[in-house]
Amino acid sequence: MIANARMYSVTPPVAALWRSLLAALLSDTGAAIEIVDHAPPAPIAELWRRPDKAAVFMCGLPYSLAAPQPEAVVAPVPSPAAYGGRSCYWSDIVVHADSPFGTIEDTFGHRLALTTPESQSGYAALLHALMSYAASAPLYREIIEPRFTPMGALTAVIEGKAEVAPLDSYAFALLSRHAPELTAKVRIILRTEPTPAPLLVASAPAAAVRDAFLAAHETPDVAALMDQLLLDRFAVPARSAYDALKERFLAMQAFWRRHPLAKTAHPLFGAELKTG
Repeated sequence: MIANARMYSVTPPVAALWRSLLAALLSDTGAAIEIVDHAPPAPIAELWRRPDKAAVFMCGLPYSLAAPQPEAVVAPVPSPAAYGGRSCYWSDIVVHADSPFGTIEDTFGHRLALTTPESQSGYAALLHALMSYAASAPLYREIIEPRFTPMGALTAVIEGKAEVAPLDSYAFALLSRHAPELTAKVRIILRTEPTPAPLLVASAPAAAVRDAFLAAHETPDVAALMDQLLLDRFAVPARSAYDALKERFLAMQAFWRRHPLAKTAHPLFGAELKTG
């Protein structure tokens, strides 16, 4: 069986913290669990399809669309006050710190960076928020090549490859903690509404693994690692909340197949969206 926290291994030091946390939590479960590296450019969907998952982070959107769904183990509860003790997240919409943009409307006519069409935070959340701005003319000049990760979207804005990008709020918080020299180069101009956090999934029922995560914050050494990862605790996810993500996504997808979002888009996105 395997464990992996690729989704939130936003820098090499943060990846090392996740490996330490997973090792500490899973060592006493009685199962033979290997902490594997599955770093980009390896497609993350390959990780989600593996039949030997014990604790693997999965975005809530592909989880909601999966048939059959993997076993839901736990979901993280981030520690920053903005989360209010809830297992949720949102998209922080960022622009360059030196840009003139103050609102999302100011970015219309420019270039947008997205991660992949299977991402809630890097794709679906912003496109859902943009539905109320749709018009006969495209909102953006271009949707650039897929960025795949929050770091990729962040650097696209920093390097001037795009003017605006959505970032997973928890990933952005981790980057702000562990790579502040990068996050200081952007500003948040919009936050989308909260949705259920990505969750850890397994290929089969995993009661011992779930119990280890649920009790994690009670062990001082483990709690110290969680503090560095901005985690308050882990919680049992509410499956019905993820079902709502699927309904929301399908409505958004149908909408943007009828309304132009950008004049041009990378083929990965153009297949999903109306352009022109």
